[in-house]
Amino acid sequence: MRKLAGPMAAAMLLLAACSGEEPKTAAGSKGTVNLDIHAWVGYEAQAAVLAYLLERELGYKVNLRKMKEDDSWRDFADGKVDVIVENWGHPHLKKEFIEQKKVALSAGLTGNKGVIGWYVPEWMVKKYPGITDYRNLNKYKDLFRTQKTGDLGQILDGDPTFVTNDEALVKNLGLNYKVVYSGSEAALIKAAQEATKNRTPLLMYFYEPQWLFTKVKLVKVALPPYAVGCDADPAKVACDYPPYLLDKIVSKRFATSGGKAYELVRNFSWTNDDQNAVASDMINEKMTAEQAAARWVAENKIVWKDWIPR
Repeated sequence: MRKLAGPMAAAMLLLAACSGEEPKTAAGSKGTVNLDIHAWVGYEAQAAVLAYLLERELGYKVNLRKMKEDDSWRDFADGKVDVIVENWGHPHLKKEFIEQKKVALSAGLTGNKGVIGWYVPEWMVKKYPGITDYRNLNKYKDLFRTQKTGDLGQILDGDPTFVTNDEALVKNLGLNYKVVYSGSEAALIKAAQEATKNRTPLLMYFYEPQWLFTKVKLVKVALPPYAVGCDADPAKVACDYPPYLLDKIVSKRFATSGGKAYELVRNFSWTNDDQNAVASDMINEKMTAEQAAARWVAENKIVWKDWIPR
C-alpha cells in the first residue's frame, strides 16, 4: 500500500471524521489487482477512486500502470492487466479479445455518459453566425489556418490513439481542413484555455465527461446526425460520433478468481459530475490522484457504500 503523508494524511482524517470510523489499513493484502491507466485525466480519476477503495476498504494491493489503450487489451491474456476502468466503445477490440480470444469481458457500465465531437469556444458562436453547423465550416476555414495546414483550416485532435474518425469525416464531408494531432489531452486543454482567454479561433476534437467544461465554455459543432451503422466502415464515416455508454473491461481470469475485488469493480457506477469533481481537484487544486480520491470518498459515502461487497 502507498504511504500517506501531508495532504493525504489530512484527507484520511477527513474520511475518518465523516465516517465515524478509524482509517482502515490492509493488514496483510488479500491479493493484487493490476489496474491500467490511460491517457486522460477522467480515466485517472476513476482509477484512483477504485484503487483507493480496493486498498482502504477491501485490503487489496493495487498496481497502477500507464499504458496505451490497445496495449492494455493485448495484456489481458497473460495477466499483466486485470482492469480497464473506462472503455470508449472499441468494437474491434471487443470482437478480438472478448468474442474471439475470450480473454476479457465487460464488467458493466461506469455510469458515465460519453460524448465525442468537434468544439469551438463560445465567443466564436456569438461572432460568427452558423459556425456550429458543419455545412458552414468551409466558409470559415481561413479563420482556422495555421502554419501546419497552409491553405486549409485546422482541426486540432489529441493523442492519435484516442477514438477518432476525424480524418475520414474531413474527407467524406468535403471539408477543406486538415487534422493536426496535438499529442495529448493536456495540449487540447491548453489550446481551449488560450483560445478562450485570447479570443483566437479554435476548432478542436474534444469529449465529455471532462472537468474543463466547468471552467471554459465550449460549444459542440453539429455534424450529420449519428444513426446506427453509419460508422460501420471507418473509411466511409460521414456522421457524428455515437453516444457512448462507457463500460469497464476486465480479464476473464480476474472475473472468475478476483473475488471481492471483481465485485467492487462490477458494482462501481457514478456520474459525469462525480468524475469531473475528482479530475478537477487533480488539475485545479494540484492534488495527487490519491488525494483527490480520498477527498471524494470522504464526501460521498452515500454513493460508494453500496459498491462494497458484503
